[in-house]
Amino acid sequence: MSKVLSNLKPEPVWKHFESICKVPHPSKHEGAISDYILEFAKKNNLDALKDEVGNILIRKPASPGMENRKTVVLQGHLDMVPQKDSITEHDFLKDPISPYIDGEWVKAKGTTLGSDNGIGVASAMAILEDKNIQHGPLEVLFTVDEETGMTGAFGLKPGFLKGEILLNLDSEDEGEFFIGCAGGVNTSATLQYKKDVIPENMLAYKINITGLKGGHSGIDIILERGNSNKIMNRLLWYCSREYNLRINSVEGGNLRNAIPRESIAIVTIPVEKEKCFVDYVQNYYQIIKKELGEKDPDIKIEVNRTEMPDNIMDFASQTAFLNAVYGCPNGVMGMMTGITGVVETSSNLAIVIIKEGIAEITSLQRSSVDTLKDDVCNMIRSVFELAGAEVEHSGAYPGWKPNTDSAILKIAKQVYFNKFGTMPEVKVIHAGLECGLIGDIYPDMDMISFGPTIQHPHSPDEKVNIQSVQKFWEFLLETLKNIPVK
Repeated sequence: MSKVLSNLKPEPVWKHFESICKVPHPSKHEGAISDYILEFAKKNNLDALKDEVGNILIRKPASPGMENRKTVVLQGHLDMVPQKDSITEHDFLKDPISPYIDGEWVKAKGTTLGSDNGIGVASAMAILEDKNIQHGPLEVLFTVDEETGMTGAFGLKPGFLKGEILLNLDSEDEGEFFIGCAGGVNTSATLQYKKDVIPENMLAYKINITGLKGGHSGIDIILERGNSNKIMNRLLWYCSREYNLRINSVEGGNLRNAIPRESIAIVTIPVEKEKCFVDYVQNYYQIIKKELGEKDPDIKIEVNRTEMPDNIMDFASQTAFLNAVYGCPNGVMGMMTGITGVVETSSNLAIVIIKEGIAEITSLQRSSVDTLKDDVCNMIRSVFELAGAEVEHSGAYPGWKPNTDSAILKIAKQVYFNKFGTMPEVKVIHAGLECGLIGDIYPDMDMISFGPTIQHPHSPDEKVNIQSVQKFWEFLLETLKNIPVK
């Protein structure tokens, strides 16, 4: 792979980021990137530990004269969200990410870029490698599987970290400091159904919904983009009632923390209903385009004849499941009071799969208020239990309670003002940050989160602003210089 980012500043960060792009590292498959990081530590004569869940901790002694400063933990996650366009051929377990420069941004060709959290990881590596950067004692914590379950943060043990201050490098708006985040929980519903024989005089059709923007199910949920699972279900629900549509299979979405962009269904229709059905789908397409407007202008809904499948979902189960998905809460459920423009509670209907006798949905609920998070989970449980499905909640993680009196926050604000002449915004984010879990294990850790500007993470439209990486880097180095004494 050519070094397309080699002329960007800061050069050490982009050098390491481009190297990271060459190593496949989707969530739950961090083996190759872990080996790469451990080899990097060895080459730089740095102590490195790997815990039982796969987290890597690298320690670097203080610069001369700064040994009496408090120990700082730089923290980021090794995994990336593997999303690609439907027309892109890419194997995230084997193929490198292909970054390119587009004006003021770095993007990837047809896939997620992995700037979430590759820029944070690359910045920490650049600091570990450089012998001239001023800093006190450092610990660099690289966690695993942040995107699909925060497995690494969940698996941290007390005593693994010695630091007193944690700088999380996983936020996505330069000039904004985050001091709190939402907690989350996954809800899964499973319904077993009978496979019916397809009646005579039926035709098979394939429905494709594509072109939606998708995005991060926490950060981007406020944008009210289209959810392919909701759009598909609405279509199937109506056509089931009006045109005797029967479902063979549905496949929509593939990650619980990404707003689903695509959905595919194989259905059958009675011969005599064919024209009405096709006309309705085309009309429905225009309705959805009008409803979404500029929020999601590139949606496509296509319907084409296809091969006759082997079976269909029994009608009672089909009706129950379509009703449940239709009634399942999705999107913004409530906004925070006292903090303008921040979502308090949301739900993302992330994955809907119907095939071979099993119908499944996976959703992710988020809230900065645990009781409201539980309330939305119970709404979803109620809807799917009424449909006869088994429901399970899993992977719950806590929110991060804001501390406006944080000492590192005060230092960081002053450093930012001195460096750039403006005050940063202090915010709470509607997404899961590992700070919530780390704070549970290390309650005395003083933490803030910051990063460069990244847009549309968790989608193939992901991009990172080049200038913001430079500012993020300069601020990070200046903050390390100003860490207080023990």
